[in-house]
Amino acid sequence: MLQRFAILTLFALLFQLPDRAYADQPMFHAEQGVAIGGYDTVAFFVEGQAIKGHRKFAVMWKGAVWHFVTKDNQISFEADPRAYAPRFGGYCAFAVSQGYLMSGSPESWQIIGGELFLLYGPGVHQIWQYQSTELISQARDNWPSVLKQ
Repeated sequence: MLQRFAILTLFALLFQLPDRAYADQPMFHAEQGVAIGGYDTVAFFVEGQAIKGHRKFAVMWKGAVWHFVTKDNQISFEADPRAYAPRFGGYCAFAVSQGYLMSGSPESWQIIGGELFLLYGPGVHQIWQYQSTELISQARDNWPSVLKQ
């Protein structure tokens, strides 16, 4: 049993190595180690709203713990985490477009082209809605190098 645990731990560490290149900031914004404030990232797509997840449905991915409302949401995430994880590591997509990092709020979000974008708050969300195409392009240009700043 101990040997199996050691092997699993080694694999987990190996899969984390590419993200270590950006050691200044974690790849995913996770306060106290929990991604997007404990909200269920799958629920944004399935329910169309921000819903707080539960600890009993949790997954460790990319150095953060992700909480889910249901076991089905957890399974969906595990099958394809990149499809559900917020772009730009859950940092405010507008801030990333401007070249800096700011936490994204699960209460201020938008799905565009099948991608989840978190924003800082309602004021930023208003700007984002009118300029999202240009701002997404700018954010993609800045990501992930903005993590080094």
